[in-house]
Formats: sequence, C-alpha cells, structure tokens
Amino acid sequence: MIHQQTCPGGPVYYSHEALELVGVRHGFFTRKGGLSTGLYSSLNCGLGSDDEIEKVQVNRGRVAAAMRLGLTQMASLYQVHSPNCVTLTHPGPHSDRPQADAYVTALVGTGLAILTADCLPVLFCDPKAGVIGAAHAGWRGAVAGIIETTVSAMQDLGATPERIVMVIGPGIRQTSYQVSPEMKAEITTRHETAESCFAADLATPGKWLFDLPGFALQRGSEVGLSQMYDCGLDTYDEDELFFSHRRATHRAESDSGRLISVITRS
Repeated sequence: MIHQQTCPGGPVYYSHEALELVGVRHGFFTRKGGLSTGLYSSLNCGLGSDDEIEKVQVNRGRVAAAMRLGLTQMASLYQVHSPNCVTLTHPGPHSDRPQADAYVTALVGTGLAILTADCLPVLFCDPKAGVIGAAHAGWRGAVAGIIETTVSAMQDLGATPERIVMVIGPGIRQTSYQVSPEMKAEITTRHETAESCFAADLATPGKWLFDLPGFALQRGSEVGLSQMYDCGLDTYDEDELFFSHRRATHRAESDSGRLISVITRS
C-alpha cells in the first residue's frame, strides 16, 4: 500500500508501507511543490534538463529537506541506461555524479537519489544488514541487468536476497507503453521469460504493449527476491502528478521535467 505525503508548502511524494514498516525513510516524489514553471512545473529535479539550474537546485534542496537531509548529503548519478551500480562508502559531501544507474550503501544519513520520467525508480532495503539501494530501471537498463547488479552490490555489503525489500515507484505502465516488434525481439532474445510481459496492441496491429514493472519483478525474482512490491502509478497517465518523457514527445514538447526518488537510513 502507498501513502501520499505532503510537506507544508513543499513537495508531495509517495511512500510505501513495505519500507515504512522497516523504518526506512524514502519518497517517490511527484512534480508538485517546486519553483519551476512552464514545461517543468513545478518540482523538476533534473540537472540535465533545460530548466533554470537555480530553480532545479532549490527544488532538490526541498526534496533533501523533506528527507531530513542536507543537499550535499543526497548522492545522485549521471544516468546512462546501464547495468552499472556504485557502492557509496564515504558520507559526503556529494557533488560528483558517477556514470551509473544504481547506488547502494550501508552509510547512515546519506540519501540515494534516482531521476526518472517514465523509467522505473526502484528502491531496496535489507533492514537487518542496514543496506539500502536505489536503481534507475528503464527498459535498456533492466534488460542489461540493473536489478541484478544492484542486488549483487547489496550482497557484497552483507544483505541477503530473502531479506531484501524491493519497491517499484511511479513509471510507465503497460497500457501506456507501446513498443515495436524489434524492441520486443531484442528483449525476449535476451530473456525468454519476458514473453509474458508483452500483450498485442489491439488498437495498432503489429505493435506491442510492454509491462516494464512486470519485467523488473521478473528480474528480481531471478536473483532470489520475494519481498517485491509495485506502487502501480502510471507516469504517462497522471499529468498533474508526474513528468513523462513519452507524453512530452507525443505532445511535441521540447523537453520534460524529471522526477526524483530518494531512500536514506537514519
């Protein structure tokens, strides 16, 4: 079950009870509660967007404050749709952005931040080992193994698959995610079990609808995870709440904002 949280005069985000119950502070942030305007209204946290950088930094500061962190305590990445995961071993301040698509850490008081705009933000925790993780799982990264490498990096810090809790945040859902037969072939050639994640698009013969969250759950199951949850929120459908790269493309907009998701140990 998910819960919507509102900071007075600030960001609106979702938390999931599976992580709340083990005492892990986290948030899947919406687009509400920031300073940005126009296409980026209002909580755009994308440093790589064409938004005013000063407003993006204020927005990120509001997110950090909502997570009871300072801005430099929140580590982020230069995301490249890869299977690469970085293990964070120093408490900051964090200003660099390594090229990777997941972070893991056993540090207290450090936030792991992931940006998305249809791709899946995936948060992880092993409460007994005190290890957390955050992954950016678009289809390319998911196919390449970002879920698996994140779990492996957590295991290197003492986590075990049977204890790891995995939660998928807001992302594009199957009904909104039309793909080509070539993309379907590329995915199913790498992962035969992914056939069950595709449904024929009856409105457009020859096209397919891809269940990216379902595929991510398959990848987690393959590495032994059983405590896996999906928030069920569709970024494409919920214009008032979420940024969506695909929706922006369909509207011929020049850019879109980026959502942020954060997990931290206190």
